[in-house]
Amino acid sequence: MNRPASLTDLFFSFTWLALQGFGGVLAVVQRELVEHKRWMTQQTFAEEWAVAQIMPGPNVINLAMMIGGRYFGLAGALSALAGMLLVPLVIVLLLAVFYARYATHPEVAGALHGMSAVSAGLIAASGLKMLRTLKSLPLSLTISGLICIASFVCAAFFKLPLILVLLVFGFPVCLLIFRKLGSGAAHKTDPQKKIS
Repeated sequence: MNRPASLTDLFFSFTWLALQGFGGVLAVVQRELVEHKRWMTQQTFAEEWAVAQIMPGPNVINLAMMIGGRYFGLAGALSALAGMLLVPLVIVLLLAVFYARYATHPEVAGALHGMSAVSAGLIAASGLKMLRTLKSLPLSLTISGLICIASFVCAAFFKLPLILVLLVFGFPVCLLIFRKLGSGAAHKTDPQKKIS
C-alpha cells in the first residue's frame, strides 16, 4: 500500500479530489484513494468512511482529516482539510456571484439538474462497489444485506433522521460484532466465522 509523499502531496491530492466533486465526492474519493493512489484498501476505506459518517461535519472532510492525521499527525490533518476547502471555496464564491446573476436562465437550471443526476449515479456506483466489503465482515451476507436494505428504507422512504437509523441498526450491530469477535478470541476460534 502506498502513502502520501509529503504534506504538499496530501494538499494537492485532496484539492484535486474536491475539484472533481459535484453534489458529493464519495465516488471520486473512493476511486482516487483506493484504486489510483492506493493509500487505502477497499476494506479500510469502507471502515473509515463509516466512522467519518457518524462524526459531526461533512463526511469527506472527516475522512480527509483522518487520512492526513494518520500519515502526518496534526499537520497532515490540517493540510488535507486545506486541500479540501481552499480552492473549492474560491470557486464557490465566484460561482455564487455568477449564479446570482444568471440563476433565472433556463440553461443554467438545466445544467444544474443534469449535474445532480450524474452525482446521484456516481454515489450509487460507489455504494455498489462498497458492497464487496460485506464479505469480510463477521456477519453473514444475509444479515448484512438485510441491515443495508432496512437502513436504506428507513432513511430514504420513511425519512428517519440519520442519528435514529444509526441508533436502531448501527449500535446493536456493533454490539453483536464485538461480542462475536470477543467470543472468537476467547475460544481461539476463527474471527472471520460468520454470524448467521
